[in-house]
Amino acid sequence: MSNSKPVLSSSLGRKLIMSLTGIFLCTFLIVHLIGNLQLFNNDEGYAFNQYAYFMTHFTPIKVVSYLLYASIILHAIYALVLTMKNKAARPIGYAQFNGAANSKWNSRNMGILGTIILVFLATHMYNFWWKYHNDQVPYVEYRTDLATGNTTAQEIQATEFNDYQVTTENNVEIIKARDLYKQVDFAFQNIGIVIFYVIAMAALSFHLIHGFKSAFQTLGVSHRKYVPIIEFLSVWVFGIIIPIGFALMPLYFYFVK
Repeated sequence: MSNSKPVLSSSLGRKLIMSLTGIFLCTFLIVHLIGNLQLFNNDEGYAFNQYAYFMTHFTPIKVVSYLLYASIILHAIYALVLTMKNKAARPIGYAQFNGAANSKWNSRNMGILGTIILVFLATHMYNFWWKYHNDQVPYVEYRTDLATGNTTAQEIQATEFNDYQVTTENNVEIIKARDLYKQVDFAFQNIGIVIFYVIAMAALSFHLIHGFKSAFQTLGVSHRKYVPIIEFLSVWVFGIIIPIGFALMPLYFYFVK
């Protein structure tokens, strides 16, 4: 136990924690994007609301969620500590002259990018996670004719059921649920929120391009066989596909829905 403390508090230890939590968060982004793609279904939120209920009530997912929250906090704290210590250890003249010449813009501004992302996360969690868990979203009822497969939706008042209820009457499946889809639609009618989300996704892109590759460098993955794969993933998957996928959601609701 006594030997672990210096490691975790050392510069290398902090970088290792940053790398491991960062890779975990990158994995979460993939899963989260796949789930949120249900927003593009033309089904009045039927698939997305089922996904939302599953993600908030399935016990293994809830455990992973707590790990996610812990990872975000640790990642942010250790990023702040590393940034402060790097600034304290680096002469001002060196930072101004050589820093800009020897490093890319996103690597020099990871603190700014991270701050934008942190503010975005707080906004995102308030608009959706907090309101969903504190009964501040509307309720919806889906009726599916089991003979034809046709589904209709209508907003309902909160009734005595536990977030999600499935019953069958006269060959019609009735699902009552919290309508997080409606809350998403409502939030993304605000042009200010839409613009902020797009800016945050641009920041996320630059953050991930540098951070994903740096995480594997810290972990010692430098074999020439794997470096091109890591660079491809950092740019095309985490730098382009994932941020664009998330940015398209507010744009879709504001301009298309």
